[in-house]
Amino acid sequence: MNLIPSLTPDSSLTPSGVGAWKLKLPPGPAGSYRLAQLDDYNSRARHNFPWQPPLQMRLRAKASDLKMPGTWGFGFWNDPFSLSFGFGGGQRRLPALPNAAWFFYASAQNYLSLRDDLPAQGLLAATFRSPHWPAALLGLGLPALPFLALTPTARLLRKLASRLIHQDAARLPLDTSQWHSYGIHWHTDAVQFFVDDIVIFETPVAPHIPLGFVLWIDNQYAAFPPHGKLSYGTLAFDKSSRLDIRDLAISPTK
Repeated sequence: MNLIPSLTPDSSLTPSGVGAWKLKLPPGPAGSYRLAQLDDYNSRARHNFPWQPPLQMRLRAKASDLKMPGTWGFGFWNDPFSLSFGFGGGQRRLPALPNAAWFFYASAQNYLSLRDDLPAQGLLAATFRSPHWPAALLGLGLPALPFLALTPTARLLRKLASRLIHQDAARLPLDTSQWHSYGIHWHTDAVQFFVDDIVIFETPVAPHIPLGFVLWIDNQYAAFPPHGKLSYGTLAFDKSSRLDIRDLAISPTK
């Protein structure tokens, strides 16, 4: 597995052994994006992402604080919203609908669910499954983006998106500032999430293939809550934030 780093200025990513890294963000004000990330798809086109089921991922992780601003996590996704245009030397990609199976931490400023009955903040075990629509077809929806500023229209678009994008999630009541082992077993028709070798969530909402592996920490937030007011941006850090990873392994299963 060839993991490629992506770093904003003053962020750091330090190897600390085989399958082990320390990802660190500096303190700073809002308005400046900060990221430390490892992934295995940075130089690939989306249709060449490396992973499909059946497979399993295992690692151990510890965050420096229970309530770090922004997001962090690890797992598999199709990098749907990057529009990276070469950031960090990466591949240029147009937007896509989301497919993912991952552990995702979202601070309180986030609201990352299209369904009102699913958790949208905290540490989540979550999946998304969406159809593979051509980028040109998605581009037909771009003229509607300014209408997201209108609350009634935003609520309607959120409802329509929830019917198109299938998702499932569970909030995990963990002390993330302590070491825990995390696992994902991704099957063609289900995804199982493990914490400390115990199944804590299982869902039939399995993502479409192919996906890439990602491990990150950043200070970004995005919210699309039920009332329809869309918001996004970056958050201030009053101290350094860190995510420690050990014993990362990904392997196919029968």
